[in-house]
Amino acid sequence: MKVVIIEDEYPAAERLEKLIKKLDPKIEIIAVLESVESAKRWFAGAHQVDLIFSDIQLSDGLSFQIFEAFPAHSPIVFTTSYDEYAIKAFRVKSIDYLLKPIKLPELADAIKKFDGLKEDFSPKSYARKVESLLDSLEMSKKAHKTRFLVKNGEQLIPIHQDQVAYFYTANELACLVGTDGRQYLVDYKLEELETLVDPASFFRLNRQFIASVSAIQKIHTYFNGKLKIQLRPETAQEVIVSREKAPAFKSWLEN
Repeated sequence: MKVVIIEDEYPAAERLEKLIKKLDPKIEIIAVLESVESAKRWFAGAHQVDLIFSDIQLSDGLSFQIFEAFPAHSPIVFTTSYDEYAIKAFRVKSIDYLLKPIKLPELADAIKKFDGLKEDFSPKSYARKVESLLDSLEMSKKAHKTRFLVKNGEQLIPIHQDQVAYFYTANELACLVGTDGRQYLVDYKLEELETLVDPASFFRLNRQFIASVSAIQKIHTYFNGKLKIQLRPETAQEVIVSREKAPAFKSWLEN
């Protein structure tokens, strides 16, 4: 199997190389590419490759730009820190991904899966799936709200997302809490807000809270693998991240 790694962080690329070689020393890593432009130049050479491991965020742009210029003729496993919308899109389109830091068992599963699919792999069909994924992600970027119009007495005022600390729900009403501590009712349910805010900046902590990364003041370990979050501005409600959601939350913070 011939493999290409697209990764701009040297430690991450080196770690992935070591993990691949640990799994199977016979796997040939034929290139390690560190930018969109270098990858475009490499793929322009029409090299033959069986599997691509590609980080999403590179130093000079998103790796999706590579596959817009050169349709995917080999399976791609995207490696990423947590981005909730993107991962939902990968799942819907059946495109594979690995969360960083990459773990050996997940890597083994990915390689085993694609090794078994080599005979039945259809470049044309796969390229369509990747193109559909890119369209979905592009639409999601356009859908992110950057401002919220809220009512303040008799006035309507716009609140920029940078001024939002978190959203919470109480008595079936959703409230926006600003970084200055002021609170406003918003005409959205929390489920709607989750799809409207930028997932790189906001995370759904639980059923009651969606918080900005800047609002995370302290994180405490809690029983059964849960996390207790202290927000800024402070809230009287206890904010708990479930054990199931804790790994995704930690990955999101490292993004």
